[in-house]
Amino acid sequence: MRSQHIWTRRDEQGIKREVRATRFGGRWRLQAKMAGDLDWTYYERPLLEDLLALKDILVRKYQRRRASNEDVASVEKLIADQTNPGS
Repeated sequence: MRSQHIWTRRDEQGIKREVRATRFGGRWRLQAKMAGDLDWTYYERPLLEDLLALKDILVRKYQRRRASNEDVASVEKLIADQTNPGS
């Protein structure tokens, strides 16, 4: 089943950045674009900042029973893999 989460953030210059995270087939796919851009940037290795934001969103949704524990655990694993490479 597809799980999609979308959020926006503003960078230091105040430019809006939209991020979409989709989980399908057990894999997360993150994409982002800045306001004014026509094309999305797809990340083979998502930014740590985006993964931490996704985890925060999923934890809040899990508390409201709108996300699964499996989704939270899979993002925590991605974060651990990025912060502890080679472990």
